[in-house]
Formats: sequence, C-alpha cells, structure tokens
Amino acid sequence: MFFMTVSRQTGSLGYQITQQLSKQLGLEVITHNFVMKEWLPEVAGKHELHMLTESPGFYLNISESGISFADYIRKRLEEVVANQSVIILGLGSQLIFANHPNALHVRVIASDAIRMSRVMETHRLEKHDAERFLELSDRKHRRYIHTIYGKDWSDPELYHITLNTDNMGIKEAVSLLVCMAEVKKTALASPVDRVDPEETKQPPSFRHASEEEFSKILDMYNIAWDYEPRTFPIEWDAEGNITKAFTPDFYLPRFDTYIEITTMDQKYVTEKNRKVRRLRELYPGTNIRIVFKNDFYSLLKRFGLREDFAGKGIDSKEADAKGIEGKIVEETGVEGE
Repeated sequence: MFFMTVSRQTGSLGYQITQQLSKQLGLEVITHNFVMKEWLPEVAGKHELHMLTESPGFYLNISESGISFADYIRKRLEEVVANQSVIILGLGSQLIFANHPNALHVRVIASDAIRMSRVMETHRLEKHDAERFLELSDRKHRRYIHTIYGKDWSDPELYHITLNTDNMGIKEAVSLLVCMAEVKKTALASPVDRVDPEETKQPPSFRHASEEEFSKILDMYNIAWDYEPRTFPIEWDAEGNITKAFTPDFYLPRFDTYIEITTMDQKYVTEKNRKVRRLRELYPGTNIRIVFKNDFYSLLKRFGLREDFAGKGIDSKEADAKGIEGKIVEETGVEGE
C-alpha cells in the first residue's frame, strides 16, 4: 500500500505543499502535533509530554508501553502504513521506512534568504528575530534525527526527491508530487515490473577482515544477516548532541540479535564491553552479544559441521543450518536474552 513521507525546512512551504497534496490524493496526514495529541497521551503523563517537546533525547526514555517513546511512535506508524495509504510529515519517517518498497520519501527545502523572507512575512518578524527563529527550528529538527537515528537530516540519500521551492510554487510542487505518487502506485500494482531489491543489493564494505570471514560463515549456512544496520546513540552532551554511538557489526533477524565481532586481545575490550552494557541500559529488550577473539576462532575451527550430524538422518543442507545455529548459540549465547 502506497504512502509518502515528507521532511521539510521551516519556511520552505513544505507544510502547505503537504496539506494541498493531502487534498489532491485524498490521504490523511500524520503530523507531530497529531502524534502528541492522539497517540502519546496514551503512554505519557503531562510532565513527560512536556519533556518530549523540549528534549529529543527524552524520546529514548521508556514509556508506559514498556518501550521507548521513539519505538512506540515507530510501532504506531508501522501499523498505520500496513493498513492505509497516508502522508507522514516529519517524525523521522524517512528513516523508519528507509527501505520500505511502498514508500516515496520527499524533502522540501529553500535557500536561507527565501526562507527568512517568508518567515518575516508570515510571522511579522524583524530580520534578526527571523534568523534566530530559523536557527532554532533547524537545530530542533536536526537534533531529533541525529539523537534518535544517528543520521544527518539533510543527507540527500535519505530521499527519493528533494524540491527546492525558491522558484517553485505550491501548485507546481503538488502537481509534480501527484505525478510521482501515481507512478509509484502504478508500479506497486504491477509487481512483475518491480526489481527485487536483493538482486541489486551491493555487498557491504567490511571494516575488518574478521567481519567478512564471519559473514561467509553465515552465508555458507544460509543464515540471514544485515551488516551495521543500525547505530545506537549512547551518550549526549548537555545540549542533546550525540557524543558517542555504537554500531554493532551484524544483525541476525532469525535470532533478533545484534553481534559485535572483536578479535582484539581480551584485555583491550573493556571499552567495547562498556558500550554494550550502556546500550542494554538505554534500549531494553535489544539483544546483543560480543563474539570475542577465542569465540571467533573457535567458530572458524568448526567448519566441518557436517560430521556432527553424520548418520542422524539429516540432510547436509539442514545439517549446515542447524549446525551453525547451534554453534553460534553455544559460542555467543544469542538466545540468552
């Protein structure tokens, strides 16, 4: 089911474009204000709602639902797009649905001079007040994305299209996006013409040879994996800027577990252990294990796993899968949490 996400700079006409687009396409718009009024009061008290408007980092706190406020919003958005076509304005939706095949990600921008002119006119502000207004607005949006997702809000790779409205009116922008939406919906209705993302997926650039070796083990035994799929912010300064983050090497969907590979000597892994402990504190329910040097080489030495199942009536392919899963569980304890 088709849906669209829109990210916009203040003064770029992004809000007005989204409202007109909603009317043209007949789609509901989910905004930050809607989420604050309709969804978050279900899991947050008055003080928490106030803090959510003041601090991006507060979205990482655990809500009454048992998960963080950020994850609660993500979960609710996922439920919505699974059942209806919508437009999502902001909320980090371009990252929540970064690889969703049904999504069209749009960013609306304008030059600082044009934005300032629009803000001065709309809000009747003097130039220095308009500059400050835009600075605070941009900082707030940028910090939210950086704090929750560890990404740069302005990265063009997050979007399918970026519209600069310096010389483009609302009507023109809406017409363009309506055309793109219709093309996207037509493509979704004709799955035979769609390209499987897995067929065009580029192999990752591993940072260390041990990571590549581990990926080969997983591939050999048909265990699905993602390389560095998520970065977890774990420390912030007084202004809410991320000062330290942790990106585990692998995610194993079958185990719902992150794996961090380290072939350093045990005495040098104190910092990595500290990061893992901090991650578990900040993101309860997230399973993560470190595969240490000895564990890693133990896995390499046990490549001959077919022998473990000889004479037990299990075919070699099934033996491979069961064998490596068993060894990973044994060596790393991925089922422990």
